[in-house]
Amino acid sequence: MLTLNAEKREVFGKTLKFARKDGKLPVVIYGRKQEAENYFIDTKEFNKVYKEAGESTVIEFKTAAGDHDVLVKDADHDPISGEVIHVDFYVVEKGKKVEVEVPLVFEGESPAVKNLNGVLVKVIHDLPIEAMPKDLPHDITVDISGLVDFDSQITVADLKLPAGVTVMIEENEVVALVSEPKDEPVESEPVDISAIEVEQKGKKDEEGGEPASE
Repeated sequence: MLTLNAEKREVFGKTLKFARKDGKLPVVIYGRKQEAENYFIDTKEFNKVYKEAGESTVIEFKTAAGDHDVLVKDADHDPISGEVIHVDFYVVEKGKKVEVEVPLVFEGESPAVKNLNGVLVKVIHDLPIEAMPKDLPHDITVDISGLVDFDSQITVADLKLPAGVTVMIEENEVVALVSEPKDEPVESEPVDISAIEVEQKGKKDEEGGEPASE
């Protein structure tokens, strides 16, 4: 299991910027039976774990007072640098199922895209599921090779789910399809303004020039 080592946090507010410069990431853990507690974890360590775990893999959160099984609930990013500046962890109850959204990974080649120049439409990107913490998958693979024409669809019922995983939406929900290519817009010929002006001048010359002003 992936692990994170935490230390109790007594620093709050504006002074957190100094801790962040030292590589410390402020976090909070909470749960249905767990009161909110504030900690610091190593920023680089978190980035490494988060890249592998995402928000659907249980992480062992180690503290001096005891360990917790947690999920990343929310990660706040700096609007300019994009770096993670704060994280909420949800404490998972042992022996209880949890609901999470797992990312879908689309693999394979669709004949409708390759041979008919269709456009792959991903209707669902994250699938809501329920499972025991130990059974939570990091992601779920969607094989798009079954999309052979514009009438083909992949639904939730077509997905291959790991053992112990229950989908929390209707099985007839569409996951992916292929739409027909749109007709290319016809480019109009550019209007030659100078040619129009020359033509108009020629007509005036034929008519005997400009009419006299009153």
